Order: sequence, then structure tokens, then C-alpha cells
Amino acid sequence: MPELRRDPIVGRWVIIATERAGRPSDFTHPSPRLPEVLCPFCPGQEDKTPREVYVQGRPPASAPNGPGWKVRVVPNRFPALKIEGALDRKAEGIYDLMNGVGAHEVVVETPEHLKQLKDLTDQEVTEVLFAFKARILDLRNDHRFHYILLFKNQGHLAGASLEHAHSQLIALPVTPRQVQDEIDGARRHFEHRERCIFCDIVAQERKDRARLVFENEDFVAFAPWAPRSPFETWIVPKRHESNFEAEPKERLGQCAQALRSTLRRLSAGLSDPPFNFILHSNPLRDAPSQSYHWHIEVMPALTHVAGFEWGSGFHINPVPPEEAAEFLRKVIV
Repeated sequence: MPELRRDPIVGRWVIIATERAGRPSDFTHPSPRLPEVLCPFCPGQEDKTPREVYVQGRPPASAPNGPGWKVRVVPNRFPALKIEGALDRKAEGIYDLMNGVGAHEVVVETPEHLKQLKDLTDQEVTEVLFAFKARILDLRNDHRFHYILLFKNQGHLAGASLEHAHSQLIALPVTPRQVQDEIDGARRHFEHRERCIFCDIVAQERKDRARLVFENEDFVAFAPWAPRSPFETWIVPKRHESNFEAEPKERLGQCAQALRSTLRRLSAGLSDPPFNFILHSNPLRDAPSQSYHWHIEVMPALTHVAGFEWGSGFHINPVPPEEAAEFLRKVIV
């Protein structure tokens, strides 16, 4: 029997349409390889990208914008928003308008072309997460920016145009609607119960364990109660923290372990599917929040959004989260 499940944070409804799919293993559709091109992210090709804004691992004697790095961050050559200029907010009749001011950067996660994030060591993934933190701390000094969204597209079907392992950040002059919906929902829960809803969810998932995928000292990975797509997995710190950039490096190491385990399970169990992950954190200009809680959402690109989803705002997911979590727990990594 299909189920309607309500997301407890934003109130979004999801249809768990179990009769539309077979076993979880039926979703093993590997992402097609992207066409081979001269890779601008490989060592020796640094002149093919804009000049680096952050680098990790380069020996002190080596020159900038050359080989020898372990993590490298550069401006996107084709940015969605440009860093130059003023916002110039204005009205166009009843409509609101501003200039497309922001920052768009690429985090090159490894110098090795054939490795993906899941193939790196926990320490190497920690350095990638630390690069995320370093860029947030730098960009938050620009008071035109209200929010920084960090995300990864892996595989052509998930929106990637280059195969070399990389993630991206976009600094925005506004807070994205989806993040604001989470913040508002978390605030309502806190006003009613004086507790963080994310902390409550972590406690419930650790107690029930039916949707739990991975747990270490500081983080849990679990299939959310109302997932929008098959095998959606959230990585959430056990300790309350609203701002990702406030995490010390030792806890980022625990996050790296949880993220890497999740990606390895998805890859091994579903034949390396395309996926996106998104890091949601507290807005830059807001005070640390008692009600909001940063987290990472991993979304395998296994289904398509069609007319019903666009028209209703509902998502149809053929795999119950309990089955998805059980399947991923059993994957040997």
C-alpha cells in the first residue's frame, strides 16, 4: 500500500509508492562516463583555470598556481554569479530585481584524475571539508553575501560537466528558499517544544535504528523519514551546531568518515550512481541558532521529476527509507 509521509521540518509531503518498484538493487544504473577532454583540474594544467584562491598541501617552496597541491580552490570560469559590482536592488513594477552579484568557486578535491571523493582516505576527505570551512570564513567577510551553498554534482545525470572530482560553492546575496523553509520549520518546533528538531530526529533515528545507515562518535548517516528520492541519505552531527564553519577540524574528520562511508555504500550497492550532495548551514548574517542544525543531504539521481511533482510539490519515491537503509547497511565497504 502506498504511503503519504510528511517531512517533520518543512511540512513537505512525499508519496512512498512501493508498488512502482521492485527491490532496492533494481536501482543499479551506473552513471555513464563523461567524454574525455583535456582536464583543466589535473596537475600541470593550472593555467587553464583562474588563479587559485585557496590551496592545501603544496610544499612551501613550490610556486602558486602550479603542481604540488592536494586540494585547490579556483573561481569558476563560467560563474552563475559574478563577484564584481553592487547589488543595486530595485523594483520593476511589482517585481524585485538586483544585479547577479555573488561568488562561484570550484573545489578540486584531489590531483588524481581517476579518483572520486569516495576513493580518498578519511584524512583526504577531511582536507576537502576543511577547504569548505576556509572558503566560508573568507567569503563571509564580504557583507554583500547572505548565504554560501556548497554542493557536489557527480555524474552527467547529476549535472557534472567534468569527471575530475570536484565540488562547488556559490555565495548568494539572499538565503535560498529551501534553506529558509528549513530554518522556519525548525524555529516553529523550537518555539513549541524548546528543542532543536534536528537533535530530536537524530535521537529518534539512533533509538529506532530502522533508517540508520552509519554512526560514529560525532555523526550519524540515515535515510530521512520522508525522502524525496530513493536512497536519499542525511549526514548530521550529533552535537548541536548551527554553523558548519564553526566545526573544529577533529569533528570534520568524523564528518569525513561518515560522508565517505555513505558514498562508498551507495557506489558499491548501486553500481556507482550519479548523485548530488548539498551542505545546508545557518545563514552568514544570522546569529548562531538554537533551533537550526547544519547537515549534508546526499541525493542519488535515480528518478526524474515530472508533471505531477512540478504541479503538486509532492515527490514520488518508490523505495521506503527503511528498505533503503537496510540495503545500505548490508553493503560491504
